[in-house]
Amino acid sequence: MYKDRFCEYLKLERNYSEKTIDAYRRDLVIFERFLKETDSQLDLLNVDRDLVRLWVVDLMDKGTATTTVNRKLSTLRSFYRFLRIRGIREISPVQGVTGPKNKRPLPQFVKESEMNELLDSSDLGEGFIGIRNKTVIATFYETGIRMAELIGLDDHDIDFVTSTLKVTGKRDKQRFIPFGKELANMFHIYIEAREAIFGHTDEAFFVNDKGLRIPRHQVYMLVKDALSRFSTVSKKSPHVLRHTFATSMLNHDAELGAVKELLGHSSLQTTEIYTHTTFKELKEIYKKAHPRA
Repeated sequence: MYKDRFCEYLKLERNYSEKTIDAYRRDLVIFERFLKETDSQLDLLNVDRDLVRLWVVDLMDKGTATTTVNRKLSTLRSFYRFLRIRGIREISPVQGVTGPKNKRPLPQFVKESEMNELLDSSDLGEGFIGIRNKTVIATFYETGIRMAELIGLDDHDIDFVTSTLKVTGKRDKQRFIPFGKELANMFHIYIEAREAIFGHTDEAFFVNDKGLRIPRHQVYMLVKDALSRFSTVSKKSPHVLRHTFATSMLNHDAELGAVKELLGHSSLQTTEIYTHTTFKELKEIYKKAHPRA
């Protein structure tokens, strides 16, 4: 009864989709089933905080992902907030109940040997397209910029005198990223190939085969195609190359604060996840190299 009224409220007053409403309903059915298995006299109205916590423990014991547990708790919060608004219950049994912390998955990265093989390859396309594709991948790997930042690059953002890229990141925050001689040389070769076909431009740096700013899906596909042929990493996206940049920097003794600035992170905590990645790699090396590991 109350489940139906809640779902009707979500549909008519909150304008939720049928798919979302079905998810809320399933969560309540699962919780209700747990209550009946605990005590046949229990229902959704006579629940207390300890029962909600017991349900969380039960879900975790069954191996339910922390994200799923937190989503189910969110469903209960919404449901009991609805009952409170309607005057059916005064206090929510979910009040004061905190869900388990979500575990952040370690970022995947491409091995250094695989990146070298990829960038040394001439099998990334013919003519201008091949030159552009290799330059795009090298830019991701050697600067760590985001896909949107790469797409947004204009010619005037590349300063060959100071060897820096001017990047516009999240919330229009700008930063300057240095680049080396190898990438500078690739930029020159790319510009020469581009201008031979499309002439001089001071707008989009990376363009498609029509001379227009390269679209997001095309960048994604060219990176995916290259990584599929040269890397064993399961995720194949531009963001993996950003992870690879950060991991490579830390593996070669870069300071965490410097990597934070290069990546454009607002918090050092965001960057710290890469220290776990590098430690994981060190553990693998240790296991393979030490005779008693």
